[in-house]
Amino acid sequence: MPKPFTPKVITANALLEGDVIYLADNGWTRQLAQAEVFTDEAHADLRMIEAAAQTGEVVGVYLADVTLEGSTPVPTHFREDFRARGPSNYAHGKQEQF
Repeated sequence: MPKPFTPKVITANALLEGDVIYLADNGWTRQLAQAEVFTDEAHADLRMIEAAAQTGEVVGVYLADVTLEGSTPVPTHFREDFRARGPSNYAHGKQEQF
């Protein structure tokens, strides 16, 4: 029996800056809270194809599992939580918020 599809977001790295980015309704965003959440596997697959084709903007496109707290996506895996917080070497960028 196939595993049920759980909510996911599409994530990648910005090609030029290297920042973690998420696919949103109107392009890419650096904020997980603004990411488009997929609950339908076919729709997620279609958007993955579209996202992966943007080779001039992104690299390493993949689906990441999330849960929803209200309408806000929250990572389910520590790797994705780490990526959402930004670089770990010193406080800058996203880390300034924490």
